[in-house]
Amino acid sequence: MLIAFLTVFLLLKKFAWKPLLNALKLREESIADALKNAENAKKEMEQLQTTNEKIIAEAKQERDKIITEGRSLKETILNQAKEQAAAEANKIIEDARNSIQSEKETALREIREHAANLSILIAEKLLREKLVSDDEQKELIDKLLRETRMN
Repeated sequence: MLIAFLTVFLLLKKFAWKPLLNALKLREESIADALKNAENAKKEMEQLQTTNEKIIAEAKQERDKIITEGRSLKETILNQAKEQAAAEANKIIEDARNSIQSEKETALREIREHAANLSILIAEKLLREKLVSDDEQKELIDKLLRETRMN
């Protein structure tokens, strides 16, 4: 049995041992390559993740900047619109005041003219009724002249 074992052992060593060792070595190399590729892929994924995080951070900063600028622009536009509206309202009010003052002056002038015309008409009617004769007219004229000289 020992001779059979040694014979099989030597035959295996001479013919089968090298191919088995080569196959194991190839298998070991392929596993090592696969582990190395996996490690490289892991490093690349970490780099990509870091890059993605940087890009996301930059995008967030840009978004915040745009939002801040938008708010600032909104405030500026609102303030300008308020100022413009206030200026226009003041102009409209001033124009209305000027128009009212002008119409008031025109109305007062017309009232004065109308009152003067009415006074003249009333005086004319009174004089016609009161001064029927020439003597009365002369007496009134003399009286008015005396009053005018005194003043």
